[in-house]
Amino acid sequence: MTVHSLFPTLVYAAPLLQRGDAREFNRQLVLECRQLRLDDAGGRRWSRKNYPGGYTSYGSVHRLQTVSPTFESLRRKLERHIAAFASAVEWDLTGRELAMTDCWVNIMPRHTVHSLHLHPNSTLSGTYYVQVPPGSPGLKFEDPRLDRFMAAPPRKTSAGREARPWVTFPAAAGQLLLFESWLRHEVAPNPVKTERISISFNYHWL
Repeated sequence: MTVHSLFPTLVYAAPLLQRGDAREFNRQLVLECRQLRLDDAGGRRWSRKNYPGGYTSYGSVHRLQTVSPTFESLRRKLERHIAAFASAVEWDLTGRELAMTDCWVNIMPRHTVHSLHLHPNSTLSGTYYVQVPPGSPGLKFEDPRLDRFMAAPPRKTSAGREARPWVTFPAAAGQLLLFESWLRHEVAPNPVKTERISISFNYHWL
C-alpha cells in the first residue's frame, strides 16, 4: 500500500540574496519606510480605516519600485528568488515573465493586527522583513481546503506541519517569504512595543 501526497501548497522561505551589508540595506529601507509614513497623508487616512493602529502604503503608494531606487534595488534582489519559486511550482511561463505589479510598506506598532486575506488579481505574493523586534508575530497561513473538511476529525497536537490546518512562519529581519497569491494568510497582533516593518509585493505573469 502507498499513501500519496497530492496538491501541495508551496511556501518559499530564504534570506534575501544580496551583495554588501544586508543590515545597511535594511537601515536604508527603514528610513524610507518611516519617511514615507510622514509624507503620505492619504496613506495614513486609509490606514486609520483599514489598518487600525498601523500604517500601510497599500491604499496610496503601492508601486514603490517605480518611485524609489532603494525599492527598485529590492525588486532586482528578488529576481533570483522569484525564478526559483516559479521553478519549484513548475509554472509554464514560456513566452511570458513574472513582473512586479505592486510593492508597499507595512508598519505594525504594538497591538496592530493584519486580518486574514489573500491578494486578488495577482499570481505570486511575498513579504520581505526589514525590522523584526524579538517577540514579533510571524506570517500565519491557512490550509486552502479548510472549508471543505466535511466531518473531518481534528488533527493531533503532534501532527507534522504538512498536516496542520494553520502554519505560522516566524518573521526575521532579512528573511523573505513567497507564496501563491490565492493562499490566505494573516498576522497576529504585535505584542511588543517596537514597530515591526515589512515590505509586501505582488507579481503577475504578463
